[in-house]
Amino acid sequence: MYLNKIKFFENIIFVILISLLLTNLAKADLIKPNSGIEPIQVVKIQLRGLKNNDQLYKDGGIEQTWEFAHPKNRKFTGPLTKFKSMIKGDDFSMLLNHKEHKVKEVFLSDDVATFEVTVLNSDKEYFKFKWQVEKFKKEGTLKNCWLTTAVSSPISIGSSI
Repeated sequence: MYLNKIKFFENIIFVILISLLLTNLAKADLIKPNSGIEPIQVVKIQLRGLKNNDQLYKDGGIEQTWEFAHPKNRKFTGPLTKFKSMIKGDDFSMLLNHKEHKVKEVFLSDDVATFEVTVLNSDKEYFKFKWQVEKFKKEGTLKNCWLTTAVSSPISIGSSI
């Protein structure tokens, strides 16, 4: 009986360790900002993540979006737990697990890019957003990376039915 309890606890510890390892490997799959990623790609990476929010792990898409949030944006929307709540709230929940999205460039300069984003949510309703990214200028690992500085409130533009 004593050996059975030891074996039981060994199995539980093994399962916990494997779960932690798999979670860390999944998080390693997040795309990190780098200076080679163009502005439109930043928006598409974020939208793809939100479209497939729980594909890698729970809220992985939200975390992917957070990776490309500009530090000045993070001051208002963070920390990550607050950002997750914001995305899951009424204003942005239509981005989670949406069916499709389209990105159209509206403005591009050396430092700022603005896009019109149209999203078809899981209820087959269309929403438009203004999505702005800026090139990070300060020294450090984010220097010259394009990062999201603002996403407008959604505007409903009707149903697909």
